[in-house]
Amino acid sequence: MPPSTTLAKSLASAHRLRWLNLVVVNLRILLGFAFLPAGLKKVLAQPFTDPGNTGTFHEFLHAFHATGFFYQFVGIVQLTTATLLMTQTFATLGALMALPVFVAITVFCWSTQVFPTATMASLMLLGTCALVLWDYDKWRAIFGSFRRPVEAPAEPTAPPVVDITLWRSCGIGILVLYLAICALAGGIYRPRGVELDNPAFYLLPLVALFPVVTFIIEQRRRRAA
Repeated sequence: MPPSTTLAKSLASAHRLRWLNLVVVNLRILLGFAFLPAGLKKVLAQPFTDPGNTGTFHEFLHAFHATGFFYQFVGIVQLTTATLLMTQTFATLGALMALPVFVAITVFCWSTQVFPTATMASLMLLGTCALVLWDYDKWRAIFGSFRRPVEAPAEPTAPPVVDITLWRSCGIGILVLYLAICALAGGIYRPRGVELDNPAFYLLPLVALFPVVTFIIEQRRRRAA
């Protein structure tokens, strides 16, 4: 049996596992959310690091910020990628767009020896690779033969393992909430310790509640069906 056929069958079996589908939809949201602060900061032309910071890592970011529109363009790409991932429906395209971005970030971080950031970037890259592999059936034809494949007999349609529409609402809700938090904070909000006098500090934890509430709603709907 060709390796591609074995992989396709293994992935088909994986797609029938509910817990794995839940991991995938939440991983899309997590990786998409990771792009939001960085993308917004670039679109707003704000420096990614403090001007007083020195070293190869920070000097590159200073020069990157000085490129002007290119800096903002990368931010637009990151925000677009985040939106595609968090909508679930267009997550395949989002994962394919995220892959080269995370590759570049990971190589840059390791080459400039910022090891904690490089480790996080590597984990996000591995997560992105997993999402691309998950959607293998959607893009594998790009590398396949141009010959028209023989169509297999249609199989009975199985009920969806997860409610993509519900998880799409979850992702969009998180996106809207974070933008509202940034608007309330007057800029890109990243908490620096305990900020009891900042309303955004109390709203940010709600982001983590969205997937939990979505899971509970979906579970109740499945039991009622």
